Amino acid sequence: MSERVAVRKTYKLFIGGKFPRSESGRSYLVQDSNVSLASRKDARDAVVAARAAVKGWAGATAYNRGQILYRVAEMLEGRRDQFVGLGIPADEVDTAIDRWVWYAGWADKLPQVYGGANPVAGPYFNLSTPEPTGVVAVVAPESPALLGLVSVVAPAIVTGSTVVVAASPSAPLAAVTLAEVLATSDLPGGVVNLLTGRITETVPTLAAHLDVNAIDLAGVVDTDLAADLEGRAAENLKRVLRPLPADHDWAGDPGLARMTALLETKTVWHPKGV
Repeated sequence: MSERVAVRKTYKLFIGGKFPRSESGRSYLVQDSNVSLASRKDARDAVVAARAAVKGWAGATAYNRGQILYRVAEMLEGRRDQFVGLGIPADEVDTAIDRWVWYAGWADKLPQVYGGANPVAGPYFNLSTPEPTGVVAVVAPESPALLGLVSVVAPAIVTGSTVVVAASPSAPLAAVTLAEVLATSDLPGGVVNLLTGRITETVPTLAAHLDVNAIDLAGVVDTDLAADLEGRAAENLKRVLRPLPADHDWAGDPGLARMTALLETKTVWHPKGV
């Protein structure tokens, strides 16, 4: 009898809560697996899904968003051994789980810290409250593949924004496996959308897309590419988040900067009663 040839798993994209193949039909071999090679059309489809999810996700209570992020941490904990089996260090997996819990705790506290009542000269209440930016394009860092991804996705969605993520091209299995976790948690479809493949092919489309409100360049190390993306983003005045000092140590204290950078502040004036 001939030796059996194992069936190699093909990892797909994650768009709108589903796992479609790339519309181009392409895939590439990486980490001994077939992984979908996203196209510009896939990037546009992901933006459509993210935009459709904004109203429901931003309209959810902060408490509910925190519950959902905590549920993701629970699911990650249950599949810890699977991530370790992908070659991700156990301490990185544990830190990624803890980071989901940390951001979940901030869901209903950030408005208290970042918003507030403002003193004004007149008989008015003046209140400032943080609101989500909308659709955020995120370039995940090359490494650490899991912790870096969690550290850029969680702060964007905890405040009510939705994301389209360009995963690490060289180590995408952590990202697509995380997508499987998200699909089986309580996270609504379209809140997180994940593209695998060449960032030089998909991210320029996201940067220029007029329905994307912000872009996080955490995983862009090429200065020429970063400058090109910033130029494309300027067309509709996207908020551009450049790599932060804390990004040099993904295992360290993440701070609030990545959350607050992706917020808009809404200020309301209201007359006081006489």
